[in-house]
This record gives sequence, structure tokens and C-alpha cells, in this order.
Amino acid sequence: MNSFQDPAAWEPAPVRPRAWLIRRFVLSAAYRPVHWLWVLLVWGFVLGFAALAEIVTTFSDRAENAAGRFLDRLTARTALPRWCVSRREVQHEGDAAYYRALVDDAVTRRTEQVAQPKPAVPREWTVPVRDYRGAGARYVAERAQAQGWQLRPSDVRKEVSLYWPHPVSPTG
Repeated sequence: MNSFQDPAAWEPAPVRPRAWLIRRFVLSAAYRPVHWLWVLLVWGFVLGFAALAEIVTTFSDRAENAAGRFLDRLTARTALPRWCVSRREVQHEGDAAYYRALVDDAVTRRTEQVAQPKPAVPREWTVPVRDYRGAGARYVAERAQAQGWQLRPSDVRKEVSLYWPHPVSPTG
């Protein structure tokens, strides 16, 4: 059964033990400097690669598409791993009201951004589980659909994928 079909996956995740969270937080704090060094190296490589790729992709659409896919995969590696725990997660684990307020603010802010005449954000939005853990994927889906978002199939144990279907008029 896919996670978007499993009713239990849509409910808030179970509360994690505090000792486990603190241990993960300490490991995350030790890992972050290494991760940021990795990010700087990746972006340095991207800038160097982009200069060469600009010349090659000028003459070939196929090379341009391949370079785009390669850079997408490379930059996707710069996100923090899911096992990292932030101070916010340690402090608010099990606090459903905090996560509901976080989801409400995020949905409202993103809706305002995407509803602009010339939105600066994409119409697709993926909400990671660390932003709705205590509220549940069902709460994200209900709030987003109430604002006009459409739900996309996704693994709700990891993220909720949404799409803004409303066309943006050029005149505003």
C-alpha cells in the first residue's frame, strides 16, 4: 500500500523519545560544519562547471538538458539529510499546536507569494515532514486545499507535494 493510500500515514507522527532527539541533535550539530564545507565545494564546482557548460550548451540543446539534470542532482545533495534534528524539533516535539501554527503560517505565506501577478516562487511546493510532524499530513492537505492548492501524490511520511492550479493573469 502506498503511503498516500495508508490512513495511518496521514496522522501526526508518533512522539520520538527525548534522549534519542538530543543524541541526534548533538550529531547534527557536529555534522553541520562538514555539511556546509561540502556545500561550498559543490557550489564552487558548479560555478566552474557553469563557465565551461555555457560554451558547450550554446551549440547543443541535448547537452543543455543533460547539464541541467546533472546540476539538479548535484544541488539536491546540498540539502540537510533527514536524520538531522534541529533545536526547534527538540523543543517542540509532540506540540501539535506549535506545528499547526507553523503549517498555517507557511501555507498562508506561500499562497500569498504564488498568487502575486508575477510570482517569484514556483507553483509546485513540497512541504517536508519536519515542518508538519506534530500536526500530520492530513492537516497540511486540509489547510492547503482550503487556500486553493491541489494535492499531488507523494510519500506523506517524507513530504506533502502541492500544486497551485490557478492561472496568474498578466494584468494582475
